[in-house]
Amino acid sequence: MQILIIEDEEKVARALKEGLEQQGYAAEVALSGEDGFNRLQKKPFDLLILDLMLPGHSGFDILKNIRHEDMRLPVLILSARDNTDDKVTGLDLGADDYLAKPFAFPELLARIRVLLRRGNHFPDTHLQLADLELDLVDRFVKRSGTRIFLTNREFDLLKYLMENQHQIVSREMLTKDVWQVTNRFSSMDNLIDVHITRLRHKIDEPFDLKLLHTVRGVGFVLSEKEVS
Repeated sequence: MQILIIEDEEKVARALKEGLEQQGYAAEVALSGEDGFNRLQKKPFDLLILDLMLPGHSGFDILKNIRHEDMRLPVLILSARDNTDDKVTGLDLGADDYLAKPFAFPELLARIRVLLRRGNHFPDTHLQLADLELDLVDRFVKRSGTRIFLTNREFDLLKYLMENQHQIVSREMLTKDVWQVTNRFSSMDNLIDVHITRLRHKIDEPFDLKLLHTVRGVGFVLSEKEVS
């Protein structure tokens, strides 16, 4: 996967590039909006990570030009500007996601995986881990061929965990991406834990192989192997 990073802070850009390359992505850096847009016109990329506060052309300008040119690559805005107006503007201009700085790198990776799956690279409507299967169209869940009935919230929670399988998912990530709550409240932890317990009861308890694991003090992971 080819990812372009348009970020004028060299230290941040370098850290992003190195982190993404360690995860198996091919990453390029442009330190200005003009350089970034020129690269986009010359070479196809699978994803763009875009800062807003850039010298010359702002991130909003770049985003407008991208969509005006009908470039359909997913765009993730990564910016220190975390007010609601900027987020709304970015999304209205065609960004696919918006993550405020400072951020947790595992969350950035999770959002990248979700955006890439939405594109043409992952057209399947079926997710699977071991003998656990999800049909995203009919919202159908089964394990070892046995139908499992979930509530809508439980399905959305399991879908998110399946999309990020083998990766630790924090309560903060679940709060924002599954419950769609921007401002995290401590009371959400109890609500999330209740849903995790119910989900584990349905997808794990009747089976020998346990898939849903709690990583103490960090979050949860869906995997064939327990993560310490």
